[in-house]
Amino acid sequence: MSPTPINYVEFPASNLGATKSFFEKAFNWKFTDYGPEYTAFSHSGLNGGFFQSDLKAHTDNGSALIVLYSDNLEATQSIVEQYGGTVTKPIFSFPGGRRFHFTEPSGNELAIWSDT
Repeated sequence: MSPTPINYVEFPASNLGATKSFFEKAFNWKFTDYGPEYTAFSHSGLNGGFFQSDLKAHTDNGSALIVLYSDNLEATQSIVEQYGGTVTKPIFSFPGGRRFHFTEPSGNELAIWSDT
């Protein structure tokens, strides 16, 4: 049997409009709405979607951590903050690079790392 790659990821979102706006402005993701309670995203490296829910994807709740890559971590952190993200773990070093964690407007936690 051949490997089965991860193909799609879904997140809850309590405020679909604010979440879409954040990712469009901060990272230039593209969205396609499928009714009032679901929006799919693309141009992100891995396609996925957000569904209307008061739940949050956060490592404190046992959620997987989605990690994005940037070649300029400080500039990317500034963009995240500019468009409404909240840094929850400032830039720190780990074996292999540096990263920071943030929440987007609906409260989902993501991280961004760099090898520089």
